[in-house]
Amino acid sequence: MTKAELIDAVKGDFSKKQAAELVDGLFDAVKGALNDDGRFAYPGFGTFTVKTRAARKGKNPRTGETINIPASKTVVFRPASKLKETL
Repeated sequence: MTKAELIDAVKGDFSKKQAAELVDGLFDAVKGALNDDGRFAYPGFGTFTVKTRAARKGKNPRTGETINIPASKTVVFRPASKLKETL
């Protein structure tokens, strides 16, 4: 699903511009929660959490040279059991 398809799906009685602002606001709130708390949960859907990946060694696939991959942060999603049942 693309952003435009999501906007059309939630449009309802709103104009397309209002629905786009609603979707953008929703994702901004999720980003804010992840930055502030490191976690965002929506009951019946799932939980997004921030995970820190440790620094590690890797290989350049072209040359086979060993490289250092720095530590990084990523977002992990864990679906709720209700969501799993609907799939």
